[in-house]
Amino acid sequence: MKSLREKPTGASGAGKQPGDAATTTAAVPPAVASPPRPRRRPMLILASVAMVLAGMVGSALAYSSLGNAQSVVVARVDVARGTVITSDVLQVARVGVDPALQVVPASSLDSLVGQRAAVDLKAGQLLVPQAVSGDVFPHHGTSVVGLTLGPGQIPGTPLQVGDQVRIASTPGAQGDVHADQIKVFTGLVVEVGTADTSGNVTVSVEVPADQAPEVAVWSASGRVAMLLESREA
Repeated sequence: MKSLREKPTGASGAGKQPGDAATTTAAVPPAVASPPRPRRRPMLILASVAMVLAGMVGSALAYSSLGNAQSVVVARVDVARGTVITSDVLQVARVGVDPALQVVPASSLDSLVGQRAAVDLKAGQLLVPQAVSGDVFPHHGTSVVGLTLGPGQIPGTPLQVGDQVRIASTPGAQGDVHADQIKVFTGLVVEVGTADTSGNVTVSVEVPADQAPEVAVWSASGRVAMLLESREA
């Protein structure tokens, strides 16, 4: 007779207590995707390096400019050529100036008062020594005449303020002219304009007052030519 205490031989899962699977089988965590690997961008890196270098160069140039800064005289307002300089039309400014450029230092401001503007000055313009003059134009006994000269009527060498010139009458389109009919006048260049699209240049010349009307008539007819005298002292 079999013992009543003998355990039955049932299915393989028989005899297990509830919860045994939880204690014998570990829970598997959900799979986590790996983060994407960043891609290297060589062009972006080069651009960043270039920007850094450009900033360094700009800082160096700014520092160098500040190192060349000096106090100079500038025009406070527009000043027309020939105007008497007064203290209220000038001011002092501290700016970076190229050592090769001649400027009027702030210490010379008082010496400019009473002189005349040798050229037209614009507000904010740095003054150079040639921008002012003690001379008055036109001088006593002279007049300034404007001549508009085209190619063939003006020297190929660019004219400069202060040049001594001669103004000669020409036959124009009417034909030849005899030597005894040629009129010649002497003058001093006081202003030279910029050539227009046709190559015509306006030149202001100081001539003796008694000859100015005749020079003006010849100039209006277009029958004049200008000759540049020697610049040697």
